[in-house]
Amino acid sequence: MTVQIHLRAETKPLEARAALTPSTTKALIDAGFKVYVEESDQSTFDSAEYSAVGAEIVPKASWKTAPKDRIILGLKELPEDETFPLVHEHIQFAHCYKNQGGWEDVLGRFPAGNGTLYDLEFLENDQGRRVAAFGFYAGFAGAAVGVLDWALKQLNPTEELSNLSPYPNEDELVTVVKKQLDAAVAKTGSYPQCLVIGALGRCGSGAISLFQKAGIPDSKILKWDMAETAKGGPFKEIIESDIFVNCIYLSTPIPAFVTPTTLNDENRKLRTIVDVSADTTNPHNPIPVYTIATTFKEPTVDVPTSKGPKLSVCSIDHLPSLLPREASESFTKDLLPSLLDLPNRDKAPVWVRAKTLFDKHVATLKEKK
Repeated sequence: MTVQIHLRAETKPLEARAALTPSTTKALIDAGFKVYVEESDQSTFDSAEYSAVGAEIVPKASWKTAPKDRIILGLKELPEDETFPLVHEHIQFAHCYKNQGGWEDVLGRFPAGNGTLYDLEFLENDQGRRVAAFGFYAGFAGAAVGVLDWALKQLNPTEELSNLSPYPNEDELVTVVKKQLDAAVAKTGSYPQCLVIGALGRCGSGAISLFQKAGIPDSKILKWDMAETAKGGPFKEIIESDIFVNCIYLSTPIPAFVTPTTLNDENRKLRTIVDVSADTTNPHNPIPVYTIATTFKEPTVDVPTSKGPKLSVCSIDHLPSLLPREASESFTKDLLPSLLDLPNRDKAPVWVRAKTLFDKHVATLKEKK
């Protein structure tokens, strides 16, 4: 039987990425898949790019009434104000397996309609590593926002960073960041001290790449990973830095990296925190100094402190959308081998593990009730 994939249009504001690109769509169609692509006024890819490779273009939100045998593919979570039961197999990021706020409502829609969730965050290979992730561009974009926020604090201290929008390519983003950084350095006389925790992972390597391309010297980039954090936080090196980028993948509770107490230090240099992990509602968030996910419109939120300079946190949970085309191409290229295994998803290890994990959490949900 031909596997049918229905690419739904993203609805999260300013989400311009896509879970399939025209190039990966062509690869699926060449392999015998049928691909439906919803019209989208947000996607970085035009419908014509998909139709040119053989996809059938369908109306936005038509997945809701699509035949049950279609697999609904998307990226970000479904709108919170929708509660109807889900009858399809869904592939997406759902953010409901780590006790996030409201996880029961998100997950409960699937068993209510006999649907299935294959969470993109938990598609793993035999070594337990994610088969596809946006980590590199999440870190890259997060570091860019961090530099822009720090530079603005030097150049126009009364202004707030605002109204970010996707860039057409990496070079244009770097150009904008470098211009602001150079102006701030000319005023202050020095580059910001940057600390990346999780430096050895995809996300951390992306953050470091942005700092380097923007012109920050390596001597100003502290690269921390598990060895440096093994002693447990809080860490004074964070408040001694100007920009702190958190790139860890939180799977188990750990001591906080910073706390309201450690931030209330008159000698604190730290001006900008970028929590790329954005585990805002996770009870074990190692940066427990903010409570909301920020947006491209309002990229940062102030951290209340009684001592030291003004401090902000960026907790945008879809940072790679700042570079939607490149981020989508990178992600879907890595995801493609697993998608090609969908005809055998009842036996293919990646999909079997994802289904087993879904069943486990559904069972936990039923026990809670």
